[in-house]
Amino acid sequence: MTGDPTGDPLHRAAEVLAGATTVAMACHVNPDADALGSMLGLSAYLRARGVETICSFPNEPLEPPRWASLLPGIDGLVEASEFPREPEVMVTCDCASADRLGRLQASADRAKELIWIDHHRSNDGLGTIPLIDPDASSTCEMVVRLITVMGGDMPDETALCLYAGLVTDTGKFQYEATRPETLRIAADLREHDFDHTGLVQALYEDNRREYLSLVGTALGRMAYEPEADLIWTYLTQSDLTGAGVHAQETDDLIDVIRTAREVDVAAVLKQMKDGRFKVSARSRGKHDLAAVAATFGGGGHRLAAGYTSGHGLAETIELLVATLRGEPVAP
Repeated sequence: MTGDPTGDPLHRAAEVLAGATTVAMACHVNPDADALGSMLGLSAYLRARGVETICSFPNEPLEPPRWASLLPGIDGLVEASEFPREPEVMVTCDCASADRLGRLQASADRAKELIWIDHHRSNDGLGTIPLIDPDASSTCEMVVRLITVMGGDMPDETALCLYAGLVTDTGKFQYEATRPETLRIAADLREHDFDHTGLVQALYEDNRREYLSLVGTALGRMAYEPEADLIWTYLTQSDLTGAGVHAQETDDLIDVIRTAREVDVAAVLKQMKDGRFKVSARSRGKHDLAAVAATFGGGGHRLAAGYTSGHGLAETIELLVATLRGEPVAP
């Protein structure tokens, strides 16, 4: 559902949520901490105000990441099959495009009011009330703005969830989108009573030995493409199944590859069960990766983006190299 709302969308969203008795909430498939944190953080806030919330994401079966066990409300998620078909009010969190909702997109299409909260530059501006700011550090930062407009006390549970998304989507406050406002928000959230050390350890210091072994495999395969200022590596389905590691466990591998000195772009290619490769890329600033990903039907931010390639490994890299060099390609 797409709308052309009049007036300030932030205040319109606050008004709709303040008048709701039940709110359906969804985030994108294979959710990260910003997706789950923004959804569950807003959910906890609304519940404290007496609003019933129904939260989900489109993975089937619903299997939240291990670190998500520390997020309040994670045990209340419902399977996508149990999500309301025609919600009066629905909120989506951290979705750059409708297809990221999977089967929950049908509910979004039928929602009477659809509040679309996102910070990806490639967002299409969906929803009857689109809250989209590509300059925001995270969707969690945008939820803080919404809660500030709505007013009232912020529960500690909300603060924990929003802090998780804020710290991860800023790369522990290292990325370009970390502004003074971002740090002030983080400080305000940190004033609340939650286990900061336990949360950060769950997010960054909880890897299985099998995953660390795969990191070694990936590092051994690194290749450098000087004409594209690119360093890259890959993992196959055979690698993942052989090690007994789920693809989501390797999401942080890109953060290891991107530390390569004097290289602008880092990319990790992970083969999915259907044989296609999921490409995750990061730039130090010379390349607009959102534009690169858009060439292949993906999206994201200027310095962090991704897409899914329907080609084999060699051709996927050839096309990526050509695009980074500014050459026209046929996706």
